[in-house]
Amino acid sequence: MRARYGVPLSIAAVGAAGLVYAAGFEPRSFRLRRVTVPVLPAGMRPLRVLQVSDIHMVGGQRKKQRWLRSLAGLRPDFVINTGDNLSDPEGIPETLDALGPLMEFPGAYVFGSNDYYGPKLRNPARYLLEKAQGRHGLNGNAPAVDVVHNPWEDLRDGFDAAGWLNLTNTRGVLKVEGASIELTGLDDPHIKRDRYAQVAGGPSESSDFSMGVVHAPYLRVLDPFAADGYPLILAGHTHGGQLCIPFYGALVTNCDLDTDRVKGLSTHTAEGRTSYLHVSAGCGASRYTPVRFACPPEVTLLTLVERE
Repeated sequence: MRARYGVPLSIAAVGAAGLVYAAGFEPRSFRLRRVTVPVLPAGMRPLRVLQVSDIHMVGGQRKKQRWLRSLAGLRPDFVINTGDNLSDPEGIPETLDALGPLMEFPGAYVFGSNDYYGPKLRNPARYLLEKAQGRHGLNGNAPAVDVVHNPWEDLRDGFDAAGWLNLTNTRGVLKVEGASIELTGLDDPHIKRDRYAQVAGGPSESSDFSMGVVHAPYLRVLDPFAADGYPLILAGHTHGGQLCIPFYGALVTNCDLDTDRVKGLSTHTAEGRTSYLHVSAGCGASRYTPVRFACPPEVTLLTLVERE
């Protein structure tokens, strides 16, 4: 009996341990990742940018809230929020409370689909099927029906009241110790709310530095950002693959970006021009799939330095 059932029982035990880890430990194992990006003009002092993304706040997530509040101790020059703050229509007060200390710093934001709509229960295997069929979000699927509409206006009003710039298909400028930082943002491409034509034209000559901001890193928005000459693009959405295979990486990105660039710093080239691209793996997950494996939740502190 031992010889016959020993291996299957061992496999089951390993699988159960992996499930406990993916659901009980890693989603709460928050990390700060530090990245240096050589993008600033010569003579400009370094800038420290805190990128927060994909919080997916659900009521009662006290550890996540405490951790987010603690990030104010990093004292960044400014904060960029790349969307998907919610996974609970009732989660706005807790989200604003958790981000409150960070809203004491200059900042800007774009929204993701989960800020506008509540999540739906989905079979995770559908992400693999949609990848194989080239369908992502509303770009290849039928419009969502019977969805929960989040009170996103309250979230917007809270960010605006703190002085954060709303970059919904528009540009904005932050003044950081005398430097003029131009931010060009888009609404979420995952649900076809992006309008690049409204912000096209590239960086303004009057700014000291310019960067692009978007929630979902679809190629149709990365291409014009790069072609227009933005030296840096920030995005989120992918969750870093969320469920990854150790020593292999992500299986999906939930958009048409390749899995080699599912998270972290990379580059994107279009029409002969190259931009740095940073994709945050985010610090949360949908309330219906609150698991992570080989992809811990994160926030990134980017230090921008002079380009080579």
